[in-house]
Amino acid sequence: MSPWLVAGVCVAANVVLGVAVFEVLLPCLRLMRRWGWFERRVWPIFEKRQEKLRPAVEKYGEWGLAVFIGVPLPGTGAVTGAIGAFLLGFGRKRFYLANVAGVLLAGVCVTALCFLILNGAVAEDSLLRRLFLKQL
Repeated sequence: MSPWLVAGVCVAANVVLGVAVFEVLLPCLRLMRRWGWFERRVWPIFEKRQEKLRPAVEKYGEWGLAVFIGVPLPGTGAVTGAIGAFLLGFGRKRFYLANVAGVLLAGVCVTALCFLILNGAVAEDSLLRRLFLKQL
């Protein structure tokens, strides 16, 4: 398969995954809020965190979330970004914009790194090459 096709499919799948997680969270949360213990004990923690983090969300907004999603490191990405956006009170439009921008950023970074490795820009015996090409 063409590397460009693979990159495109991966980016598209990641965008769809982030949207799916974001959209499933609201019905799940509505269901969980029916339980008294969740409403009394857990929900106030969410509200308190949202209020504490609101200034940072307003300051950095979609672009801060996009950078978080776009950094290709463990623990970041579309799923974690969707959960964070949901808990921080992002609307659909704001999350969709951040999700697409962040996934595109990550896709460009990872694709560029893979092309650099495949074209010899990284030493043959480097850890980076072995990790990305699964030659451990």
